[in-house]
Amino acid sequence: MHFDLCCFRRVSIPLAFLGGGALLLPLSAQADALQQQFDDLQNLQVIAHRGASGHAPEQTLPALKLAHEMEADYLELDIQMTADGELVAFHDETIDRTTDGEGELKDFTLEELKALDAGSWFNASSQEHADDAFSEVQILTLGEIIEHFGTDTRYYLETKSPELYPGIEEALVDELEAHGLIQAGAAVIQSFSQPSLLEIQALNDDVPLIQLVWYYPEDNGDERLVEWTGVTPGPSEIDDADFQAIREYALGIGTNLTYDDERQVIDAAFVEQAQANDLLVHVYTINETEDMRMLLDWGVDGIFTDFPDRLNALVQ
Repeated sequence: MHFDLCCFRRVSIPLAFLGGGALLLPLSAQADALQQQFDDLQNLQVIAHRGASGHAPEQTLPALKLAHEMEADYLELDIQMTADGELVAFHDETIDRTTDGEGELKDFTLEELKALDAGSWFNASSQEHADDAFSEVQILTLGEIIEHFGTDTRYYLETKSPELYPGIEEALVDELEAHGLIQAGAAVIQSFSQPSLLEIQALNDDVPLIQLVWYYPEDNGDERLVEWTGVTPGPSEIDDADFQAIREYALGIGTNLTYDDERQVIDAAFVEQAQANDLLVHVYTINETEDMRMLLDWGVDGIFTDFPDRLNALVQ
């Protein structure tokens, strides 16, 4: 049972959200599933950032299993593409940080990536949660994850660095349709790239989209904030028209709370204004209980966290 935010506004569901795309379910069942997902998105969503990545190596099976056991609403994954065209769950453009290999992920085949140790790095960085078994974990394909957790689990997927992977949008939509995830109301797609989201929308307009933004000071010490890709002005300059432009293709906005873990970049007024323009507001990546409580008080619609157990302890 989720934390009751007492007065959720109802975001008007676009007609396109109930039609289009491949149909693996009867039309009435598909409409019901999509409507149920939409209804559920009106409640606070616990989004397991790269799985329960505070407890286990990010985007590996142990982290995803833990997040599932912790009853996260969504498993959040970054999707990239191998040299031989396979979709994999991996965050960085290079494999150096989270494997025992070196180089750009896009230059490796799936077989080569599968041979890497994708977990030992975590033991060195998180002694509290270290486990010798993590040395045996592998990079996972999106298909492997879906086959393991099924369509009863919901997935929050990012097209990561889509400019590096021509055709990744089509490959992702094909994968989700093949498993019936979009029709089952079990997928959300996010991206910092507006063109990537628009491509997803053109391929299947049933899937809910989240426009990611990152606010930061363009120059060190500058009070004025800008948005990384220019999809909106900075928070102090953003207006209703900017939010409405995103609402044309997306159900929500995913934003950072702070810059460099110190400077707060949005406030309750930002959340209220976005919601007044029919946008859900999901905030990343929140691991401290104090920050979680503040965002719950602001009435945000979702929180990304490496520790879904901490957030669920507050909202259950």
